[in-house]
Parts: sequence; C-alpha cells; structure tokens
Amino acid sequence: MRGSGPRLWSGLAVLVMGCLASAVAGAADSVSASDSASQSWVDGRGESRAEARLVDSWASQNLENLLELYRHLHAHPELSLRETETARQVAEAFEAAGYRVSTGVGGTGVVGVLENGPGPTLLIRGDMDALPVSEQTGLEYASEVTALLPDGRTTGVMHACGHDVHVTTLIAMARMLVEVRSQWSGTLVLIAQPAEEIGQGARAMMADGLFENFPRPDFTLALHVDSALPAGTLGYTPGFAFANVDSVDVTFYGRGGHGARPHLSIDPIVAAGSFIGSVQTLVSRRIDPLEPAVVTVGSIHAGTKHNVIPDEAVLQITVRSYSDAVRDQLLDGIAQIASDTCRTFQCPRPPAIGVREEYTPSVYNDPVFTARAVALFESAFGSERVVEMPPTMGGEDFGRYARALNVPGLMFRVGTQDPEQWAESRVPGSVPLPGVHSSRFAPVAEPTLSTAVRAMGILALEMLGEANPPASAPDSPPGASE
Repeated sequence: MRGSGPRLWSGLAVLVMGCLASAVAGAADSVSASDSASQSWVDGRGESRAEARLVDSWASQNLENLLELYRHLHAHPELSLRETETARQVAEAFEAAGYRVSTGVGGTGVVGVLENGPGPTLLIRGDMDALPVSEQTGLEYASEVTALLPDGRTTGVMHACGHDVHVTTLIAMARMLVEVRSQWSGTLVLIAQPAEEIGQGARAMMADGLFENFPRPDFTLALHVDSALPAGTLGYTPGFAFANVDSVDVTFYGRGGHGARPHLSIDPIVAAGSFIGSVQTLVSRRIDPLEPAVVTVGSIHAGTKHNVIPDEAVLQITVRSYSDAVRDQLLDGIAQIASDTCRTFQCPRPPAIGVREEYTPSVYNDPVFTARAVALFESAFGSERVVEMPPTMGGEDFGRYARALNVPGLMFRVGTQDPEQWAESRVPGSVPLPGVHSSRFAPVAEPTLSTAVRAMGILALEMLGEANPPASAPDSPPGASE
C-alpha cells in the first residue's frame, strides 16, 4: 500500500490535465461529463446496474438543494457532544423521507432505519461535529460561530474536517434511497454520529444499544473528505487505513529544592528528559521495522521558576499503531521504560502512568469490500479518477463498528481541492494547499458533493442488491483481538 505513490500522482496528473478540468466549471458540467462513464458502467455490468443512471439523474436534479444544505451546515457548526441543531436537522430529514427515527442515541446521535424487504443490512455513517477553529476561508457562507470551551476560553467553531460534506451526503442517501427503493431490497441503517473529533461518538452510540436496539448490519460504510486529492476524484486504501490512537499520561515524581543545590534534590525533569530519549527506541529498536508505529511526546509540564527544582514532571504522549499486537507492545514498553527510568534516577515513588480509555481503534477496510467498490467507481467515474491512497497514522472511530460486529467495513475518500490549484501545489517549491483541520480548508463544493453523492449512491445500491448477506466473517485485520 505504501508503494502506491507513483500510481497516485501520475494518474492524477493525467486527471488534472484532462477530464477534471470541467469539474470546477460547475456541478452541471461535472454531472454531464459523467454520463458516458456511467453509461459504459451500465452497459458493461448488465441491466441490473441500470440504477447508475438513476443515481446520476437524482444527483443532478437535487444538487442545488444539497448545496444549500451544505452551506447552511458549514455556516452553523457545532462542537463535539453539542451537535443538537445538526441532529435536529438530520432527524427531520430522515422523518420526512419516511424512516423510523431515533434521536439521542449516544448523546446527540440519530439513527434512521428503512426496511425494504429481504436482503442485507447496510449501515452508512456520517459524523456531525466540528472543530474549535476560527475560520479564515473568506467564503460567503463562512462560519462566524463561537463557543465557550471547558477552560473558559472562547473559540471560533468551524467544519474544518469536512463533516458538513459527510452530513449532507448522509441526508442525500436518506432521500435518494427512498426514491429508488424499487431498485434494491434489504434494510438501511443511517447513523448521524456525534463526537468523532474527540474519539467518543462511535463508542457512545454502541454503548447506548446501537446494535441491540436496531437492525444488526452486515456491512458498514462511510466516506471522508481528503484534502490531498482534487475534487472529482475518489481514493481508497485496502486493509489498514487509519491507526489506533492512544493518549498516555506519564508523571515523574522527584524531590523539589533549590536549583543551586541539585545534589539535595531528585530532579523529575532530568528523569523525564532521559525517558523522552529512551522511549523513542521502542519504535527504532523494538518494533519490527515493517510495522508502522509512532510515539510522540507532545507536552511536558514541570516547574514554575528558573531556580526551583519541581516535585513532578507531567508528560502527554500520543501513540499510534495499526495492529493490536504492536499497540500492546508500545503501551507495555512505555510503562516499562518509565518505571526503569524512575529506578535509575532514584525517584521517591514509581511513575503514574495513565492510558486513557477512550482510545480510537484502527480502521480496517475489508479488502474484498474495497475491491468491489473500486471496480464500481472505476466503471462509473473512470479509472483515472480512482486512486489508491497510502494508509495514514491519523485516527477515525468509524472502525469501531465493523470491528465490534466482525463484518466487512469500508471508508473511502472524496477529493476536495480545486484541480488547477492542486496541480500547481504539486510543483516543487510550491506552497501546500490548506488541509483538513486548517482554518483555511475550503472544499470546492459542487464537484466534491456531486462526487460524494454519486459514489455513495452507486455503492449503496450495489450492496443492497445482494441476495444474501455474507455467510462467513470478513478478512480479519492482522492482530485483531475483539
């Protein structure tokens, strides 16, 4: 997967020079340019795939309404666990489309269920929360929302990670799949999830009975915007796509005193400094070099004055991995090195080591499910618009669903950048375009939404066209323990 870079960038160079030039001209041109690709997909896969034209037609007819919804969501973002107004809008949209709707699932989560005869059950997830970022895009519909943080500070609030695109696509699926329900059979479970940005939403919805009180999915599906791709393109990553994310707090205890008489003290800063260097050997000397792993000390707090040796030093560490085995090896290693460091520096007590429970498990894209999606996307959009992406050490809690159910899951990517600006940014020495979580991240709305809706629509219809759900478990991620 990590060797996919040449294919990605050479393919996209052709893309930007050719067919994507029309994407930024407007949504109508984007949809029109897709007609021949969609037709070839239908012809190549037989009459059972005639719904591709229905998806294109629906997306074209409803794109202006979806853009209006998207702009509203973008201008009215809400922080994690505070998504009340967004949840209300989603629930109203689900109810208007005829779904059985439940609200308040896992906090502000919304579940919509549509039963449409025998067949598989498909879960589609969209996350609702925004980030504490003050927007600087200059868009007419830019967010001017502010919010009070728990520490009393006021912050701007922005959809800097594209969750407004995700929610808009989710509502589009609710409407579209009702209107074309004669083309599929099965059960659709749509979930609007809170608190993805803090890694709590999926866990909270599951703890609140998501898989006990609602139909149990046979497949889980989601998309995510990608600032590394031009609008009009789709990305995919077979296997591990996002990492396990752990937050670890380590406190070293010493014996405070005067900075001029260190021999009468035990300096926790020196112990912490030694630990910071030693803990990096976990990745460089203990983990298999072929296994991705990250240990980053992101924060250290100790002391109040130049000449005072403090009583303690507190470190905050982020730990990233893919497999459960590597995760355990890293966490155990941190505890061992911290304890041995304390003994070496004769700390008066052992270190306090806390691994936060709200860890985010890795996202594993089932390879068979992924290959099926890629075949559909390449036929519908053209192979030059569908590119393999390397996995990332970033986190996403969507992986919890498929992991808990032991069913195939897939999260694919949707490009967001202006194609011409993207091409210019690839020139050596150019300034990179704003990425997700940036105050200047601004997806090109029309082609981004058009591509997201069309891709999700054709894939949903494909999965709900299954005569029977899978008879066996999916290809399990290496090292999975649940």
